[in-house]
Amino acid sequence: MFKASDGFSLIHQIFINLSQLALNIKNHIKIENNMRSTFPPLKLLNRDTSILAFNERVLSLARNPDYPLLERLRFLCIVSSNLDEFFEVRAAPHVDAMRDDEQHSDINVQSYQNISEVAHALVDKQYEIFNTELMPALAAQGVHLVSHGDRTAEQRRWVARYFETDVRPLLVPVALDPSHPFPQAANKSLNFIVSLSGHDAFGRSNNIAIVRVPRALPRLIKLPKNLSDKHQKFVSLSSVIRAHLASLFAGREVLSFSQFRVTRHSDLAVDEDDVKNLRTALRKGLVQRNFGDAVRLEVSHACDEKLAKFLLQQFDLPKQSLYRVNGLVNLARLMQLADLAEGNHLKFKPFEPKVSQQLVHNQSFFTQLKERDILIHQPYESFESVIDFLREAVNDPDVLSIQQTIYRTGSDPRMLKLLQEAVRRGKEVMAVVELKARFDEEANINWAEDLESVGAQVVYGIVGLKTHAKMLLVMRREGASLKYYGHVSTGNYNPRTARLYTDVSMLTADPQITRDMEHLFRHIASQVKLPRMQKLLVAPFNLHRQMVAKIRSAELAAKAGKPAKIILKMNALTDEALVLALVKAGRAGVEIDLILRGACILPIDAPGLDGRIRVRSIIGRLLEHSRIFYFKIDEVENMWLASADWMNRNMMRRVEIAWPIVDDKNRARILQECCQMSLDDNKDAWLMTADGTYVPSTPRTVSTKLKVGDQVQTFSAQQQLLQKYSE
Repeated sequence: MFKASDGFSLIHQIFINLSQLALNIKNHIKIENNMRSTFPPLKLLNRDTSILAFNERVLSLARNPDYPLLERLRFLCIVSSNLDEFFEVRAAPHVDAMRDDEQHSDINVQSYQNISEVAHALVDKQYEIFNTELMPALAAQGVHLVSHGDRTAEQRRWVARYFETDVRPLLVPVALDPSHPFPQAANKSLNFIVSLSGHDAFGRSNNIAIVRVPRALPRLIKLPKNLSDKHQKFVSLSSVIRAHLASLFAGREVLSFSQFRVTRHSDLAVDEDDVKNLRTALRKGLVQRNFGDAVRLEVSHACDEKLAKFLLQQFDLPKQSLYRVNGLVNLARLMQLADLAEGNHLKFKPFEPKVSQQLVHNQSFFTQLKERDILIHQPYESFESVIDFLREAVNDPDVLSIQQTIYRTGSDPRMLKLLQEAVRRGKEVMAVVELKARFDEEANINWAEDLESVGAQVVYGIVGLKTHAKMLLVMRREGASLKYYGHVSTGNYNPRTARLYTDVSMLTADPQITRDMEHLFRHIASQVKLPRMQKLLVAPFNLHRQMVAKIRSAELAAKAGKPAKIILKMNALTDEALVLALVKAGRAGVEIDLILRGACILPIDAPGLDGRIRVRSIIGRLLEHSRIFYFKIDEVENMWLASADWMNRNMMRRVEIAWPIVDDKNRARILQECCQMSLDDNKDAWLMTADGTYVPSTPRTVSTKLKVGDQVQTFSAQQQLLQKYSE
């Protein structure tokens, strides 16, 4: 039943969202009008092509001769996975515009053709690297993906037996006719389309059949050692089926066939205002996700033109959505080869993260945090310290409550089990579980249900907003008072990705930060008005406004002849108001360095900038993920770490936090390790050019102090940090 209090909370939240949106638009218009007085309107870069350009940079790692071969293959697979997500999330409006022959909006026929041209070129390059570079190089190292034509007679017999025992029983070909319509092809599933001659068992000439390949079957099979000549030999599932496809259609001839794979729009759309239980609604939505509108069709490069056209018609796709690929239609599944193949020389040397240099071994976290904040620079320093902090809180009889946000946690169950154990020990546990974390919805629903099953309090955040803030808060009784201890992070509570992503997190007993965290947890759970924050900046309330104000302060200082510098490190910069503010500051004389891993819509060649805004992207062994906002105005330094990128969705449609680094040593350390070393990088860095494209930074194209004599040495920030922390 709808309660009056529910209505008030909803209206209150809608009012907040609309107010923030109005303020954003007002700031946007004000900044833009000021700029128009002197300069022409700013033409922003295209976000989608910027995302694709990021994947081009990732693909370059597949050709990096300094990386082991299986690691190069991993990066090739990562590009496939990234492209899947790009099409699942970003492509639908463009495909709709193409279908509707849209010419006048921002998303139109031409924009789709532009994106399609870039995406096709990227995919073609990907398969070229796979076929002409990686697989021949792996074969030279004794790792083979053996096609049917290259198999020996013994290998063919083994594959035939495997097909009969493990594959054929799960295949059910569907011959198409009025009573057997085209079957539902699930998102990213492997299928075959087959053209047949002759007639079926009833004398009819239905000449097209579809074979769906179950996801339960492994996509890569390792041949036995006795058939591998002391090498490592694998066969793909698609090649196994292809070799025996004719046997599925006894009495008929296979004229032509092709693998195919359809990508579907997969962004869950749930009207939160119109559902009584968000978790139940999302569970239902997950079932339908696999059958959203088609946005991309992949087929074998030799697919018959009639079959390709037939498939496009079935999925109602324009011809630009067809991707002919020279190999497996899903290279992402070849990640199994990187996992299954053996050989230390083919993989990165393992790196074991160290305990934070600021932690004292065998001393209570609570004791140490009374004296200082503790930084953890992941993955160089171990995320295990965060788990140890939670474990100590669970086992400490003086701890009364634990509150934590859950966004992406991965498959490691330790934090879940610790929170469950805390409940069993009589502690109050509240988990803010974000059910709408894209592609992690099901895992988070399971977390929520597992926590509720033992009596933890689980809330799902605020209607209309994703809770993306990363916070863990512990309340402990110490004598007659209550003391708070907290953990805040730029990255997720995911032990697996914490070994691959660069993030900075902080353990703290700062009374203002932890009190702000307590207020924010209370606000999310009860939707009471958020009081004035002492140190935290919180989206969608004041984070955006404060960042615009800080940029404006740097601009005014530069106009007054004072030195002003901004360094921003994050994943993406796509919020127009913040971009316009940065451009205005750059025109006033502020020196701005942007270290952006992914999308950037700011054009560095805008009139009046004169090279004062520089954009670089670090693409290396690790995924750069930390968010750092640094301002130096005259001699005053300010730095915030944050969960948020500078994207409109982060600023206006998510609950995010940024917290200040007030300790001089900690601020200097972050500035050096996360920012300055990235600015000095001339090995893994890419520099944005005037037209928005990126070129590799080399000793010839970057100015650094890394010289021996007259020679500028190559320098990789990630490699230097891995070496430093391994020592």
